[in-house]
Amino acid sequence: MQKSRLYQAYQSLNVLERKQLERWLDSPFFCRQESVRRLYRYMAAQAVDYEGAYAAIFGAKGSYPTNAQALRLVMSALLQQLEQFLAYQELIEVDSPEYFIHLAAAYRKKGLEKHHRQSLHQAKSTLESQIFRHSGYFATQANIEFEAYKQQSTGRRTEKLNVQELSDQNDIAYMAGKLRQACIALSHQAVFQAGYDYGLLPSVLDYLQNTPKLLKIPAIGLYYYCYRFLSDIENETFFVFFKQMLLQNGSLFPEDELRNLYLLAINYCVRKINQLKTAYNREALDLYKGALQGKLLLENGFLSHFAYNNIVAIALRVREIDWVEHFIPEYTPYLEKKHRDATSHLNLARLAYVKKDYRAVLLHLQEADYKDLINNLIAKTLMMKVYFETDEHEALHVHLQSMKTFIRRQSGIGYHRTNYNNIIRYTERLMDLRPGDKQAAANLRAKIEAETVLTEKEWLLEQIN
Repeated sequence: MQKSRLYQAYQSLNVLERKQLERWLDSPFFCRQESVRRLYRYMAAQAVDYEGAYAAIFGAKGSYPTNAQALRLVMSALLQQLEQFLAYQELIEVDSPEYFIHLAAAYRKKGLEKHHRQSLHQAKSTLESQIFRHSGYFATQANIEFEAYKQQSTGRRTEKLNVQELSDQNDIAYMAGKLRQACIALSHQAVFQAGYDYGLLPSVLDYLQNTPKLLKIPAIGLYYYCYRFLSDIENETFFVFFKQMLLQNGSLFPEDELRNLYLLAINYCVRKINQLKTAYNREALDLYKGALQGKLLLENGFLSHFAYNNIVAIALRVREIDWVEHFIPEYTPYLEKKHRDATSHLNLARLAYVKKDYRAVLLHLQEADYKDLINNLIAKTLMMKVYFETDEHEALHVHLQSMKTFIRRQSGIGYHRTNYNNIIRYTERLMDLRPGDKQAAANLRAKIEAETVLTEKEWLLEQIN
């Protein structure tokens, strides 16, 4: 019985939902079968045995499994009641705009024009009292106009109707939703190398280009600029417009949607950083700070250790050392317990390195997470820098050979293999550089500057005298 759809659906309910479902079943308006109520009470007592369920429903009449079909019918009926209960909860929230739209529709069908008008007025005022102005807001506005049109068009073909308002609201709702979906698809496509048919999107983009006033609507403008910078990473103007509009209008979007907007922008910055566009470190940190302030990066109360690592790395690149010193103790408790200590120590090691406290770097690295590939490579690179800067040449040579072996044994790391092999290669070139050989130093500097995949380019250049 535990494998049945009924039992699994029941187990998903929380305590309040189970009490509400019980009241639902006790109402003869919803449920008229006593057998369904008996089965529910049996399940509510944490009993999950087919024979026990049969006995609770039918008593001495027959036996299970002889009359298993009778039990299956009651189980099916209870599942149907449970699903209707869940659908009812999702369908309409009382005092929401959708509630009043449905109420207006009911009054329209009964010919109560005054009641219909009042209900639509309540729908509009309730909608306007909400702070959000996302695509859902405009979709609800379109639904209100459509319900108004249905009432106005009833037997009044010669009167002016709200056709233009209805068309305008539908256009805005469609364009806002289409652009949002396009940004999601484009982001997904970049990660999973998937291909999508974007349908009418080109027509929407052309229309907006010729109707710039619509771009002032945040639900349209934000996703328009977002799509533009995601699809044309070299055109940075769109990102500037997007970031400005996001910081000014972020409060107009629900938390989950706002989180996604921030992450789309942050991922763009990371791509630019990987192209060695150092100015985007500041852009990314500004976005991370905004997301942290709005608690947008917490999922189920936890901060991803990947985001934690990125935030510290980017903040240290722009020399916000004091900010990092506050960030680490403030946000370490938000890491999942299994990642907490190792992630904290790795980033404390990064902080100690920037402060040139080499002893503290090595002590923290002893507690770092070497099971995670990227964390392992970050830790090895930090150790490499410490050996180089403290003139531990023999230890550095052994360490670089160890890094080469480690990278060679990894599969499917693509960009990271190229990057870290370049870091090792140029560090070895630095070790071989003779003091005072200005020509060799200039040649090495030119090669490092020309390298396209090299995250430690700045550090390597600093080591050339």
